[in-house]
Amino acid sequence: MDRFLLVACLIFSVTAYSQPVKLDKPATAGLSNGSSDRDFWLEQLDRIARPVIYNLAHDELKKNMPLVLSKRSDNPPLRTQTAYLEAFARVLSGIAPWLNGEGGSPKEMALRDQYRQWILPAVTHAVNPAAKDYMAWDKPGQTLVDASFFALSFLRCPWLWEHLDTSARRQVIDALRLTRNTRPGFSNWLLFSGMIEVFFSEVGAPWDEMRVDYSIRQLDQWYKGDGVYSDGPAYHWDYYNSYVIHPYLTEIVNLVNQKKGAYKELTDKLKARDERYAIIQERLINADGSFPATGRSIVYRGGAFHPHRGGNTDPHRSDDDSPRPGGSRRVRQRVGR
Repeated sequence: MDRFLLVACLIFSVTAYSQPVKLDKPATAGLSNGSSDRDFWLEQLDRIARPVIYNLAHDELKKNMPLVLSKRSDNPPLRTQTAYLEAFARVLSGIAPWLNGEGGSPKEMALRDQYRQWILPAVTHAVNPAAKDYMAWDKPGQTLVDASFFALSFLRCPWLWEHLDTSARRQVIDALRLTRNTRPGFSNWLLFSGMIEVFFSEVGAPWDEMRVDYSIRQLDQWYKGDGVYSDGPAYHWDYYNSYVIHPYLTEIVNLVNQKKGAYKELTDKLKARDERYAIIQERLINADGSFPATGRSIVYRGGAFHPHRGGNTDPHRSDDDSPRPGGSRRVRQRVGR
């Protein structure tokens, strides 16, 4: 169940592009009076996700979400068009494991039920060309990135795909197919195309196995040792190992391995690399919960701990160097608070 904690790691762009709109008091308000850690994270989830999901569910995200772009934005017109998908897709991929879960306190279950009621029309509006909130699926560049997070959401939350109606499912596939017109950069972007094709494979749609194979093999070639990949031919120190490379590569390989029995030789290697990188990250965290903001895209450094998703990596080790359950979660609590 603690996989839902990665919501704090995936909300890269909501705070960069939007300001919360006026809504009723969050359902979790007052939940963490003298609170538990889980109550705290539920409040963060609701605080960040509600403005995006609620408005999109009512087909009013573009109407109510203010845009704030940097004066040094590389392409303001395009960024304005793609900002809505960026906000929605990354929020959805963050809360997807929690949406797929069950149980919890009565308040948590009620909150999950509310989000499940919102998320189905939200997805429908995002992919329906007749909706006011239809997303910019046909735009080049950035759309490929965020479409991959959208695809990842369904892989993390099978409940969502199962409960979409037939028309919405078809429109999801149609929307994601439009991203094939974008050639990914020779970098971690190869994984964005790979993730979308894996989604097609999982839902029974025609998929391009070559795009998946290329992304896996090329990223494997860029492994530099000690848990770190270069993001393209040249190595540079930033958090893209966290934002994309470790979580995406592991997710893609595991899913293809389950489906086709391919890349079995990589599975153990990736697990060891993921754990080594997680150990390095943990040791960069100070006692007060702060950590270095290095490299590009530091505005969404809240995603720096994306690889620490429950059950995949747990860097907090015991004396015999074996994983100790819950250690990574305790470290993230300090960072989050």
